[in-house]
Amino acid sequence: MVDDHHSGSVVEQSFIDSSAPTQSQDWSRLKSSHDTQVFTAAWLALQAAMMKGVLSGGVNSNTHTSNGEVLSGAVVLGAPDQGPYKPVSVWPTGSLVSPTLVESVEQAIAKRTTVVKQAETSAVDEQRQSVTIACPLVVDDQLCGAAAFDVVIGQDQSTHEIQQQLEWGAGWLEVNIHRNKFTATDRLVSVLELVATSLSHERFTGAATALVTEMATMMGCERVAIGFLRGRHVQLKALSHSATPSKKANLIRQIEAAMDEAVEQQSTVRFPEVEGGPIQVTRAHEQLAKAQGSGAICTIPLCEGDKMLGALVLERPETEAFDTETVELCEHASALIGPMLNTKRKDDRWIGSKVAASGYRLLQNLFGRRHVGLKLAALLVLGLIVFFSLATGEYLVTADARIEGTVQRSIAVPMSGYIVESSPRAGDIVKQGELLFTLDDRDLRLERLKWVGQKLKSSREYDEAQAEHNRARARVLSAQIEQADAEIALLDEQLARTRVTAPFDSFVVTGDLSQSLGAPVERGDVLFEVAPLDSYRVILEVEERDIGAVQVDQMGKLVLAGAPEEALPIRIQKITPLSTAEEGRNFFRVEASLEQDVTPLFRPGMEGIGKIEIEERKLWWIWTHKITHAVKMFVWSWWP
Repeated sequence: MVDDHHSGSVVEQSFIDSSAPTQSQDWSRLKSSHDTQVFTAAWLALQAAMMKGVLSGGVNSNTHTSNGEVLSGAVVLGAPDQGPYKPVSVWPTGSLVSPTLVESVEQAIAKRTTVVKQAETSAVDEQRQSVTIACPLVVDDQLCGAAAFDVVIGQDQSTHEIQQQLEWGAGWLEVNIHRNKFTATDRLVSVLELVATSLSHERFTGAATALVTEMATMMGCERVAIGFLRGRHVQLKALSHSATPSKKANLIRQIEAAMDEAVEQQSTVRFPEVEGGPIQVTRAHEQLAKAQGSGAICTIPLCEGDKMLGALVLERPETEAFDTETVELCEHASALIGPMLNTKRKDDRWIGSKVAASGYRLLQNLFGRRHVGLKLAALLVLGLIVFFSLATGEYLVTADARIEGTVQRSIAVPMSGYIVESSPRAGDIVKQGELLFTLDDRDLRLERLKWVGQKLKSSREYDEAQAEHNRARARVLSAQIEQADAEIALLDEQLARTRVTAPFDSFVVTGDLSQSLGAPVERGDVLFEVAPLDSYRVILEVEERDIGAVQVDQMGKLVLAGAPEEALPIRIQKITPLSTAEEGRNFFRVEASLEQDVTPLFRPGMEGIGKIEIEERKLWWIWTHKITHAVKMFVWSWWP
């Protein structure tokens, strides 16, 4: 074993004497850097130097010849316990790691323990051999990656010291990973606080002003401004700690120029420029810094997908330049608050501006690139408009319709009495002469018997007067006989009227006496209504707005609800000049005749839809004239 005191002095001497300026920079980066790649690169360089010191301490004290050498190293990181684990930094920079190192890293990750592996061709020369050491990085019981080195050691050296050095150095990486985890949490909390600030205000102006003020306080900025694109240029909308930014015209123009500069480059712009960063145009930022005395400016574009929305400008004193961590935090916050504020801004516009913006966006999509579906739909609509503007069709007036009999006969009671018999009901078909109802005739028959007896008595007395040659008495008796004959004839007629029959083959429209047998009726009471089976008319209820186009002898079609598959031709016969108000509408009663033989299926009272053929007109007029009529009436009713 190598003497610890001697080894420590050698490490210290090697560390100091090798390349002090470079190692000093690496130590500075190791202490202050939050960037994982920068930190791991510095760690690899320092760890390689320390391993060289350890390997140098293992030389033979008589010869003082160095047997050890560090060939390469790498740090592999990934999502905790998930991966994938990828190389973050390699030492020396730009070199390729050996397959043995890759295999050792995979085994260290899989086993969660330090792996020491000799190369397949282990002998470098007679005095040395190649060894790979890989150490897993475990933070809070979660595997986050691994660190590994390829080294060459002398035959009289042990890998134990190199393994201890790597495991000790891995603690720096684990601390950095742990620190970055808390830094990410703090960043998330800061972003959520900014989002909550923007959501706590209903109106856009209040939300934007509160957001930039909160961001200025959180980021330690002298001033924060936010603006959104209007046309091709960004227009400032809110300034931190200022409710009326419009009063600072010069400042606003300079800030808007800086915003335009960042939006045109579609990337975050920092002034002064970062050493080693991308080449950017910063003229507007330089002018803003000179005019307003701002030492450090950072402008972050606001975007939604590939669409630029505006920009966010942050200003700090010269001594507090924007570091990478702060810029990343602002970029993450901007990715969320930009679309949210843009939505509020759009919602706060007045209706005319919204309509104009929607129209402009539609035209952009219509005449710009892509949006093939919209273009095809526009061509289809245009084609339909042209077609319906030129095409004509038959203008038809539509009206509710029903069938009635040409003649509708009312069957009334011929005399007062009582109903004895009745079989037909509404909806029945009756033949001519078929009994409809019968009245009680017992009183009439008794009355007839009375007059028949009176006639026989007067006839005998008349014969006796003739035999006695009593002419005066014979004349009186002759008059009594004639009176009896007249009364009998009247009673016979009344008896005949007690049986009421159908006047023709007909359809019973109304009437049902099956539940009224024995009920008294008075002369003139209507008990049945019948209509003929072979003669009908159609009654159309035409709306008053359409009645002006209807004329006598116009043709049309009728479709009944009971037979929708057949359209019946009709002809207008009569237009009633008086309107009828019913169920909140006014209509005129128009009579039409059927132009074909009726079928057995027809019944009075059947309803349907009738269409009257007027003339050829433009299709667009046919489909829009009702709406146009309603609009004209509405405008006329409100016109002064």
